[in-house]
Amino acid sequence: MLYHLHQFADSFSFLNLFQYITFRTGGAIMTSMIFVFIFGPTIIKKLRVKQGKGQPIREDGPQSHLLTKKGTPTMGGLMILGSWIFATLLWSDLSNPFVWSVLIVTILFGVIGFLDDYAKVSKSSTAGVSGRARLAGEVAIAFIAVIAMSRVTDPAFATSLTFPFLKDVVFDMGWFFIPFGAIVIVGSANAVNLTDGLDGLAIVPVMIAAMSFGFIAYLSGRVDFSTYLQINYVPGTGELAVLCGAMLGAGLGFLWYNAPPASIFMGDTGSLALGGMLGAIAVATKHEIVLAIIGGLFVLEAVSVIVQVISFKTTGKRVFKMAPIHHHFEQLGWSESQVVVRFWIISVILALIGLATLKLR
Repeated sequence: MLYHLHQFADSFSFLNLFQYITFRTGGAIMTSMIFVFIFGPTIIKKLRVKQGKGQPIREDGPQSHLLTKKGTPTMGGLMILGSWIFATLLWSDLSNPFVWSVLIVTILFGVIGFLDDYAKVSKSSTAGVSGRARLAGEVAIAFIAVIAMSRVTDPAFATSLTFPFLKDVVFDMGWFFIPFGAIVIVGSANAVNLTDGLDGLAIVPVMIAAMSFGFIAYLSGRVDFSTYLQINYVPGTGELAVLCGAMLGAGLGFLWYNAPPASIFMGDTGSLALGGMLGAIAVATKHEIVLAIIGGLFVLEAVSVIVQVISFKTTGKRVFKMAPIHHHFEQLGWSESQVVVRFWIISVILALIGLATLKLR
């Protein structure tokens, strides 16, 4: 919206700033963060009143959680999404098709998460929307989004898969890219969802990934930088840096209330939406594999659940004391703060490795 103010730069030269992605990204960070600080307390108060007992706590999870987290309201993703949507609409170029693709994916995944959270809270049960129904909705949304983004990407590599550290290796997947891209988006959404189990555990790695992909989107959307780095130039994706900035600001604001002991949980409303957003941006910028590196913590959490389920069903034995893996370390005697901070450190290291792929080729 504010992007179009640069058209009046002839009369007011300072308005020329609004055409620059870097300036608008900074504006989006501050706007979304301030939005959460202003409206956060009111949202938390209303959710606490509406939900009464708060988010249902897993009885098969760590026993300490039944005491320390009982009564904490969920659906904090509403404040994240509200601020993110507001900042995105205010600061991004709304004529950009990539902006709308990512925006719609994020909102719709958030709707699915909201319905799941609402079912849990209203029934006072950890069982929300059926897994099959939720997955079907996610897959449908992701398929449509990947098709839409492929149509506005250069046909020369719209369905191609690039490989980190290798500058000349590009594999054209053809129509198989559509289901592959959908898997990336759905997998990212559910991996973040599985990570959201401790106070502050998910939101900081999401912010780290958002910062990293904001940088990647900016470079991919500029022909000079992408040529120098020998990465695919994807016109229009630079604008996604503004969305990443808005998510960073929203995440900082949310962390203020989600820091241990959390006043609110993001719930599936937030985790599915945030993961879906990261997956969609990775597909748009042609950095799907890099997402698996930068978001390696999310991958680890998801793999730990898959391994645990397969092992228990086939052998009757558990590989981990409890899954997802952050609960495993709790069972080993790590305090919640130790798990959270150490996982944050891992996220920073993985982000640095992921960003290194831009130059080390």
